[in-house]
Amino acid sequence: MKKYNIAILGATGLVGRTMLKVLEERDFPVKELRLLASERSAGRKLKFKNEELEVHAVKENSFEGIDITLFSPGKTASKFWAPVAIKSGCIVIDNSSAWRMNPEIPLIVPEVNPHVLKNYRGIIANPNCSTIQMVVILNEIKKHFGLRRVVVSTYQSISGAGQKGIDKLLSELEGNPNNDKHKIAFNLMFHDISTFSGHSEEEIKMINETRKILEMPDLPISVTCVRLPILGGHGESLNIQTEKSCSVEDLRNVFSNAKGVVLLDSPLEQEYPTPAICNGKDECFVGRIRKDDAFENGFYLWICADNVRKGAATNAVQIAELFI
Repeated sequence: MKKYNIAILGATGLVGRTMLKVLEERDFPVKELRLLASERSAGRKLKFKNEELEVHAVKENSFEGIDITLFSPGKTASKFWAPVAIKSGCIVIDNSSAWRMNPEIPLIVPEVNPHVLKNYRGIIANPNCSTIQMVVILNEIKKHFGLRRVVVSTYQSISGAGQKGIDKLLSELEGNPNNDKHKIAFNLMFHDISTFSGHSEEEIKMINETRKILEMPDLPISVTCVRLPILGGHGESLNIQTEKSCSVEDLRNVFSNAKGVVLLDSPLEQEYPTPAICNGKDECFVGRIRKDDAFENGFYLWICADNVRKGAATNAVQIAELFI
């Protein structure tokens, strides 16, 4: 099998370290692995297949000879370095929000829209973590029964804010106050609300990205995003309407055969997905499938996934696998 020269930009961050782990677990055919980060992280050592690799400060020539670079350095850095990497001839798979809504750049979830990558070389955007797990489920519904409407409320772990989010929660649990407007320990909070509409940026991302990935620009979708004081795993409560008539059992049958989906739905046995169950796994878990009699063809669903893996690192590596 051909092997590839791979780089990770943002290698010392939470997602970057997980990308390293996922590459090893999935036995990605790596010839050379180049770890890149900011100047302050240069010199750190990270393990890959029992070998210690040094992290280097990213520079103009850092991407020379690289086939695929996995990006997770943040939006600002991605905007600067992705064009540099492309000029060096490599493919960029970017985890930030920098390129997602650019109409010329593919926004990919491999189980949903791999066809968009046909003959494409350049920057590929990795969707928002909450969007990824939802569209894996919604796409199955769309394919089999059509999709008329979506209402979703998210229950997102603090690791969605990266290592700094985890550090904030742990610090508060140890009794250390901070100057933030809202604490997360023993509390719930929203993502920053920065629009006159009252929506958070996270909510707008989920609406726009879902429409783009599913190729349904007019899909009615309502979103409320909430952060929970847990370390890992996102949960989402979905209320949907299908175009065609179907039953709870029909939906269960579809999900039981869907790629990248685990059906966990035994109500009387109290079996349903939780963040604890999905942590460390790459699938999207679905359960609590119920009829909503308030609407024609209405249903409730509950989904969970590991936001750092399937919601970021694993999805990026799966995109890389599409090229090989």
